[in-house]
Amino acid sequence: MYRPWAPAAANVPVIVMAHGFGCVRSLRLPAYAERFAAAGYVVVVFDYRYFGESDGQPRQLLDIASQLDDWRAAIGWARTLDGVDPERVVGWGTSLAGGHVITLAGTGTLTAIIAQVPHVSGFAAVRAAGVRQAARLLPAALDDTWRALVHRPPRYLDAVGAPGTCSIMATADARPAMEKMAAADGLALDDFPITVAARIVLRIGLYSPIRHAGAVTCPALIQVASDDTLTPTREARKAASRMPQATLKSYPGHHFDVYVEPLFGTVVTDQLEFLRSVAPVTA
Repeated sequence: MYRPWAPAAANVPVIVMAHGFGCVRSLRLPAYAERFAAAGYVVVVFDYRYFGESDGQPRQLLDIASQLDDWRAAIGWARTLDGVDPERVVGWGTSLAGGHVITLAGTGTLTAIIAQVPHVSGFAAVRAAGVRQAARLLPAALDDTWRALVHRPPRYLDAVGAPGTCSIMATADARPAMEKMAAADGLALDDFPITVAARIVLRIGLYSPIRHAGAVTCPALIQVASDDTLTPTREARKAASRMPQATLKSYPGHHFDVYVEPLFGTVVTDQLEFLRSVAPVTA
Protein backbone atom coordinates (compact mmCIF):
# COMPACT_ATOMS: atom_id res chain seq x y z
CA MET A 1 0.00 0.00 0.00
CA TYR A 2 1.22 3.49 -0.89
CA ARG A 3 -0.03 6.54 0.96
CA PRO A 4 0.11 10.15 -0.28
CA TRP A 5 3.47 11.76 0.36
CA ALA A 6 1.89 14.91 1.78
CA PRO A 7 -0.91 15.01 4.39
CA ALA A 8 -4.18 14.47 2.57
CA ALA A 9 -7.80 15.10 3.30
CA ALA A 10 -10.10 12.23 4.16
CA ASN A 11 -12.02 10.35 1.49
CA VAL A 12 -9.11 10.04 -0.95
CA PRO A 13 -9.64 7.96 -4.11
CA VAL A 14 -7.83 4.61 -4.11
CA ILE A 15 -6.14 2.98 -7.09
CA VAL A 16 -5.88 -0.82 -7.19
CA MET A 17 -3.12 -2.18 -9.43
CA ALA A 18 -1.91 -5.56 -10.69
CA HIS A 19 0.40 -6.83 -13.40
CA GLY A 20 0.10 -8.72 -16.64
CA PHE A 21 0.88 -12.22 -17.85
CA GLY A 22 3.03 -14.08 -15.32
CA CYS A 23 4.55 -10.92 -13.81
CA VAL A 24 4.89 -9.76 -10.21
CA ARG A 25 4.14 -6.44 -8.58
CA SER A 26 7.80 -5.60 -7.90
CA LEU A 27 8.47 -5.40 -11.66
CA ARG A 28 7.90 -1.69 -12.48
CA LEU A 29 4.54 -1.28 -10.73
CA PRO A 30 6.13 0.63 -7.82
CA ALA A 31 7.28 3.28 -10.31
CA TYR A 32 3.66 4.00 -11.20
CA ALA A 33 2.38 3.69 -7.63
CA GLU A 34 4.93 6.19 -6.32
CA ARG A 35 3.87 8.74 -8.91
CA PHE A 36 0.21 8.27 -8.00
CA ALA A 37 0.93 8.54 -4.26
CA ALA A 38 2.90 11.73 -4.87
CA ALA A 39 -0.22 13.12 -6.55
CA GLY A 40 -2.30 12.42 -3.44
CA TYR A 41 -3.81 8.99 -4.13
CA VAL A 42 -3.83 5.89 -1.98
CA VAL A 43 -2.55 2.95 -4.02
CA VAL A 44 -2.87 -0.80 -3.46
CA VAL A 45 -0.59 -3.05 -5.53
CA PHE A 46 -0.99 -6.81 -5.24
CA ASP A 47 0.43 -10.10 -6.47
CA TYR A 48 -1.99 -12.74 -7.69
CA ARG A 49 -2.21 -16.00 -5.77
CA TYR A 50 0.52 -18.43 -6.87
CA PHE A 51 2.82 -15.53 -7.84
CA GLY A 52 5.37 -13.28 -6.18
CA GLU A 53 4.79 -12.69 -2.48
CA SER A 54 1.29 -14.17 -2.43
CA ASP A 55 0.57 -17.68 -1.18
CA GLY A 56 -0.86 -20.60 -3.10
CA GLN A 57 0.28 -23.88 -4.63
CA PRO A 58 1.31 -24.83 -7.22
CA ARG A 59 3.47 -21.82 -7.96
CA GLN A 60 3.23 -19.90 -11.23
CA LEU A 61 -0.27 -21.15 -11.94
CA LEU A 62 -2.08 -18.59 -14.07
CA ASP A 63 -5.80 -19.09 -13.65
CA ILE A 64 -7.99 -16.32 -15.03
CA ALA A 65 -11.01 -16.95 -12.79
CA SER A 66 -8.77 -16.93 -9.71
CA GLN A 67 -7.10 -13.70 -10.82
CA LEU A 68 -10.48 -12.02 -11.22
CA ASP A 69 -11.42 -13.22 -7.72
CA ASP A 70 -8.14 -11.76 -6.43
CA TRP A 71 -9.05 -8.44 -8.02
CA ARG A 72 -12.43 -8.47 -6.28
CA ALA A 73 -10.77 -9.27 -2.95
CA ALA A 74 -8.19 -6.50 -3.37
CA ILE A 75 -10.88 -3.97 -4.34
CA GLY A 76 -13.01 -4.99 -1.36
CA TRP A 77 -10.05 -4.60 1.00
CA ALA A 78 -9.08 -1.25 -0.51
CA ARG A 79 -12.55 0.10 0.24
CA THR A 80 -11.98 -0.54 3.97
CA LEU A 81 -8.74 1.46 4.31
CA ASP A 82 -8.64 4.48 6.61
CA GLY A 83 -8.96 7.75 4.75
CA VAL A 84 -10.18 6.14 1.53
CA ASP A 85 -13.41 7.02 -0.24
CA PRO A 86 -14.97 3.58 -0.75
CA GLU A 87 -17.07 4.92 -3.59
CA ARG A 88 -14.05 6.05 -5.62
CA VAL A 89 -11.99 3.01 -6.60
CA VAL A 90 -9.96 3.06 -9.82
CA GLY A 91 -8.75 -0.17 -11.41
CA TRP A 92 -5.34 0.01 -13.07
CA GLY A 93 -4.32 -2.98 -15.14
CA THR A 94 -1.64 -3.65 -17.71
CA SER A 95 -1.51 -6.29 -20.45
CA LEU A 96 -3.58 -9.26 -19.18
CA ALA A 97 -4.69 -7.19 -16.18
CA GLY A 98 -5.78 -4.48 -18.60
CA GLY A 99 -8.31 -7.03 -19.78
CA HIS A 100 -9.22 -7.87 -16.20
CA VAL A 101 -10.18 -4.29 -15.34
CA ILE A 102 -12.33 -4.12 -18.47
CA THR A 103 -14.07 -7.33 -17.41
CA LEU A 104 -14.62 -6.02 -13.87
CA ALA A 105 -15.78 -2.60 -15.01
CA GLY A 106 -18.38 -4.33 -17.14
CA THR A 107 -20.04 -5.46 -13.90
CA GLY A 108 -20.10 -1.93 -12.49
CA THR A 109 -17.62 -2.44 -9.63
CA LEU A 110 -15.20 0.39 -10.45
CA THR A 111 -15.33 4.18 -10.60
CA ALA A 112 -12.89 4.34 -13.52
CA ILE A 113 -10.29 2.15 -15.18
CA ILE A 114 -6.87 2.52 -16.76
CA ALA A 115 -6.07 -0.31 -19.19
CA GLN A 116 -2.49 -0.13 -20.43
CA VAL A 117 -1.64 -2.20 -23.55
CA PRO A 118 -4.61 -4.41 -22.62
CA HIS A 119 -5.33 -7.98 -23.62
CA VAL A 120 -8.85 -7.73 -25.01
CA SER A 121 -9.16 -10.63 -27.46
CA GLY A 122 -7.86 -14.13 -26.85
CA PHE A 123 -8.42 -15.07 -30.49
CA ALA A 124 -6.47 -12.04 -31.72
CA ALA A 125 -3.58 -12.77 -29.36
CA VAL A 126 -3.36 -16.40 -30.50
CA ARG A 127 -3.61 -15.36 -34.14
CA ALA A 128 -0.82 -12.82 -33.66
CA ALA A 129 1.42 -15.51 -32.17
CA GLY A 130 0.93 -17.67 -35.24
CA VAL A 131 0.10 -21.29 -36.00
CA ARG A 132 3.70 -22.49 -35.73
CA GLN A 133 4.11 -21.03 -32.28
CA ALA A 134 0.83 -22.56 -31.15
CA ALA A 135 2.04 -25.95 -32.43
CA ARG A 136 5.27 -25.60 -30.42
CA LEU A 137 3.37 -24.91 -27.20
CA LEU A 138 0.55 -27.43 -27.59
CA PRO A 139 2.40 -30.57 -26.39
CA ALA A 140 3.48 -28.86 -23.16
CA ALA A 141 -0.02 -27.49 -22.62
CA LEU A 142 -1.60 -30.92 -23.04
CA ASP A 143 1.01 -32.51 -20.78
CA ASP A 144 0.43 -29.93 -18.06
CA THR A 145 -3.33 -30.34 -18.30
CA TRP A 146 -2.92 -34.09 -17.82
CA ARG A 147 -0.57 -33.45 -14.88
CA ALA A 148 -3.24 -31.31 -13.25
CA LEU A 149 -5.82 -34.07 -13.63
CA VAL A 150 -3.58 -36.65 -11.94
CA HIS A 151 -2.29 -34.22 -9.30
CA ARG A 152 1.29 -34.11 -10.50
CA PRO A 153 3.55 -31.01 -10.41
CA PRO A 154 3.00 -28.60 -13.31
CA ARG A 155 5.01 -28.46 -16.48
CA TYR A 156 6.25 -24.94 -16.91
CA LEU A 157 6.95 -22.74 -19.92
CA ASP A 158 8.99 -19.56 -20.09
CA ALA A 159 6.67 -16.58 -20.28
CA VAL A 160 9.07 -14.71 -22.58
CA GLY A 161 11.68 -15.85 -25.08
CA ALA A 162 13.12 -15.42 -28.54
CA PRO A 163 11.18 -16.22 -31.70
CA GLY A 164 11.15 -19.93 -32.41
CA THR A 165 11.54 -20.93 -28.77
CA CYS A 166 8.97 -22.77 -26.68
CA SER A 167 8.00 -19.56 -24.88
CA ILE A 168 4.56 -18.09 -24.62
CA MET A 169 5.53 -14.54 -25.58
CA ALA A 170 8.13 -15.34 -28.23
CA THR A 171 9.12 -12.06 -29.84
CA ALA A 172 12.53 -10.55 -30.49
CA ASP A 173 11.99 -7.76 -27.98
CA ALA A 174 10.22 -9.66 -25.18
CA ARG A 175 13.06 -10.87 -22.95
CA PRO A 176 15.40 -7.89 -23.61
CA ALA A 177 12.51 -5.54 -22.82
CA MET A 178 11.69 -7.30 -19.56
CA GLU A 179 15.38 -7.24 -18.60
CA LYS A 180 15.29 -3.49 -19.19
CA MET A 181 12.17 -3.22 -17.02
CA ALA A 182 13.87 -5.07 -14.18
CA ALA A 183 17.06 -3.00 -14.50
CA ALA A 184 15.02 0.21 -14.24
CA ASP A 185 14.10 -0.88 -10.70
CA GLY A 186 17.60 -2.07 -9.82
CA LEU A 187 16.57 -5.72 -10.23
CA ALA A 188 17.58 -8.61 -12.44
CA LEU A 189 15.05 -10.68 -14.34
CA ASP A 190 16.45 -13.78 -12.66
CA ASP A 191 15.39 -12.38 -9.26
CA PHE A 192 11.94 -13.90 -9.80
CA PRO A 193 10.61 -16.72 -11.99
CA ILE A 194 9.20 -15.65 -15.34
CA THR A 195 7.42 -18.93 -16.02
CA VAL A 196 3.83 -20.15 -16.04
CA ALA A 197 2.15 -23.53 -15.87
CA ALA A 198 1.67 -24.54 -19.51
CA ARG A 199 -2.07 -25.29 -19.22
CA ILE A 200 -2.86 -21.58 -19.72
CA VAL A 201 -1.99 -22.01 -23.42
CA LEU A 202 -5.27 -23.91 -23.89
CA ARG A 203 -7.31 -21.24 -22.12
CA ILE A 204 -5.93 -17.83 -22.96
CA GLY A 205 -7.52 -17.91 -26.42
CA LEU A 206 -10.95 -18.18 -24.80
CA TYR A 207 -10.54 -15.06 -22.66
CA SER A 208 -11.79 -11.98 -24.49
CA PRO A 209 -12.65 -9.02 -22.25
CA ILE A 210 -13.82 -7.11 -25.33
CA ARG A 211 -17.11 -8.95 -24.79
CA HIS A 212 -17.66 -6.77 -21.73
CA ALA A 213 -16.57 -3.49 -23.33
CA GLY A 214 -20.07 -2.34 -24.20
CA ALA A 215 -21.08 -2.63 -20.53
CA VAL A 216 -18.21 -0.41 -19.32
CA THR A 217 -20.03 2.81 -18.54
CA CYS A 218 -17.43 4.32 -16.20
CA PRO A 219 -14.63 6.55 -17.55
CA ALA A 220 -11.87 4.46 -19.12
CA LEU A 221 -8.37 5.31 -20.29
CA ILE A 222 -7.21 2.81 -22.91
CA GLN A 223 -3.50 3.11 -23.78
CA VAL A 224 -2.07 1.22 -26.74
CA ALA A 225 1.34 0.84 -28.39
CA SER A 226 1.32 1.27 -32.15
CA ASP A 227 3.52 -1.77 -32.91
CA ASP A 228 2.18 -4.11 -30.22
CA THR A 229 2.23 -7.69 -31.55
CA LEU A 230 1.30 -9.36 -28.25
CA THR A 231 -1.96 -7.55 -27.47
CA PRO A 232 -2.98 -6.34 -30.92
CA THR A 233 -3.76 -2.64 -31.02
CA ARG A 234 -6.62 -2.99 -33.48
CA GLU A 235 -8.66 -5.01 -30.99
CA ALA A 236 -7.95 -2.60 -28.14
CA ARG A 237 -9.14 0.29 -30.31
CA LYS A 238 -12.28 -1.66 -31.11
CA ALA A 239 -12.90 -2.27 -27.41
CA ALA A 240 -12.45 1.44 -26.64
CA SER A 241 -14.94 2.35 -29.36
CA ARG A 242 -17.61 0.33 -27.54
CA MET A 243 -17.16 2.21 -24.26
CA PRO A 244 -19.24 5.39 -24.02
CA GLN A 245 -16.69 7.19 -21.80
CA ALA A 246 -13.40 5.87 -23.17
CA THR A 247 -10.31 7.98 -23.84
CA LEU A 248 -7.89 6.30 -26.25
CA LYS A 249 -4.18 7.16 -26.22
CA SER A 250 -1.67 5.68 -28.67
CA TYR A 251 2.12 5.68 -28.32
CA PRO A 252 4.87 4.70 -30.77
CA GLY A 253 6.58 1.46 -29.88
CA HIS A 254 6.09 -2.15 -28.84
CA HIS A 255 4.22 -3.85 -26.03
CA PHE A 256 6.87 -3.48 -23.33
CA ASP A 257 8.05 0.03 -24.26
CA VAL A 258 5.39 1.76 -22.16
CA TYR A 259 7.00 0.59 -18.89
CA VAL A 260 10.33 2.36 -19.34
CA GLU A 261 11.73 5.59 -20.67
CA PRO A 262 11.47 7.30 -23.03
CA LEU A 263 7.74 6.42 -23.10
CA PHE A 264 7.10 5.82 -19.40
CA GLY A 265 7.05 9.50 -18.44
CA THR A 266 4.48 10.34 -21.11
CA VAL A 267 2.33 7.31 -20.35
CA VAL A 268 2.15 7.95 -16.60
CA THR A 269 1.60 11.68 -17.11
CA ASP A 270 -1.44 10.86 -19.25
CA GLN A 271 -2.66 8.53 -16.52
CA LEU A 272 -2.35 11.25 -13.89
CA GLU A 273 -4.22 13.72 -16.09
CA PHE A 274 -7.01 11.17 -16.52
CA LEU A 275 -7.13 10.46 -12.78
CA ARG A 276 -7.40 14.15 -11.92
CA SER A 277 -10.34 14.48 -14.29
CA VAL A 278 -12.34 11.43 -13.14
CA ALA A 279 -11.31 11.00 -9.48
CA PRO A 280 -9.74 14.23 -8.24
CA VAL A 281 -8.04 14.50 -4.89
CA THR A 282 -9.83 17.31 -3.05
CA ALA A 283 -8.20 19.45 -0.37
